[in-house]
Amino acid sequence: MTATLKGLLRRLAGWLVILAIAGGALVWWTARWTPDRETYPVQGVSISAANGVVAWGSIKAAGAEFVYLAATDGARTHDARFAANRDGAAAQNIRSGAVHRYRLCSFAADQAANFIRNVPRDSAALPPAVWLDIDHDCASPPSRALLLSELTTFLAQIEAHMGTRSIIAPSPAFDAEYDVSRDVARTTWVRGFFFAPGYGAHDWTMWQASDYVRISGADGTVGWNVVRGDGNGGQ
Repeated sequence: MTATLKGLLRRLAGWLVILAIAGGALVWWTARWTPDRETYPVQGVSISAANGVVAWGSIKAAGAEFVYLAATDGARTHDARFAANRDGAAAQNIRSGAVHRYRLCSFAADQAANFIRNVPRDSAALPPAVWLDIDHDCASPPSRALLLSELTTFLAQIEAHMGTRSIIAPSPAFDAEYDVSRDVARTTWVRGFFFAPGYGAHDWTMWQASDYVRISGADGTVGWNVVRGDGNGGQ
């Protein structure tokens, strides 16, 4: 091996070390970053069964003032830890709300029945949230007109059960496809990692700023959410 080649390999090894350190620092920062508290004073988390048995005192200590809990998914599935998480959050005086993941190929009435079976009415709860994503498991997605009709049915039924209006939480792709924020008259919960999002027909109410945050008291990563802190939705 020539001296020139040895020198090249040493420089390459040095750059690989630098890149590994930089990558590790980025992962560390990403797992701990949350939006500025002066701009967004009210912040909270999203939790599901994937986070294991949650230590709710630690969640509160991390600065979470509210929590949205995975509750139901489509027409048949429910989160196995929803009830335990709801009770654990309440014990620490953390207000909680239930999240339903809406499925494009399931009838609205069946999805509403699933939600109603698993989420009791609670006057102290936050408004239920309806998570809306493009459903790649749905072979024949509905037209916009049908989706809006079915979603309106679903919202009417769960809102009659809960006694409060819902929040809709469309992804950027879902809102681009179905434009639900324009024609479904509900407050919105939007998504945009690290940067305040600019999509939606109206100012957003809540923003999921990251779902990479790691905090003591929960397995894996949690979603980190902020409530709008200014007069224009932070946009």
